[in-house]
Amino acid sequence: MTLQTITHTHSAEETIAFGRTLAAKLAPPLLILLRGDLGAGKTTLVKGIAEGFGAASADDVTSPTFTLVHEYRGRRATLYHIDLYRVDTDRELETLGLDDLAGPESILLIEWGEKFPRFVRERDIEIALERVAENERRIQITER
Repeated sequence: MTLQTITHTHSAEETIAFGRTLAAKLAPPLLILLRGDLGAGKTTLVKGIAEGFGAASADDVTSPTFTLVHEYRGRRATLYHIDLYRVDTDRELETLGLDDLAGPESILLIEWGEKFPRFVRERDIEIALERVAENERRIQITER
């Protein structure tokens, strides 16, 4: 059965706060796909999730666009924030060693993972963020 919830936030601060709330409901191991256009708020949401896990402050969470993977260690989980925007082939994907990151204490938060059918199949949760207005975001969470 698939569960789906929709939330709207009206500022970056609300999106971060929603991420903190969401973190309380998450437990590793998880593979979470983060969908949304550039500027939709994916990294902003991860800021809240990382704070919720005590893994990093919102100010310390940045987009992994160029580094591809950021690691944040918390008491309950290690978060891996992954950005596949610049990864185009399965061969490039393999060089990242993402399979080595998956473990009983790991949560993989993957931006642009829908580019690879494997992640669409393997995901536990999909979070789609949509920019509705300048500061409003529609956040749809789909759980399997």
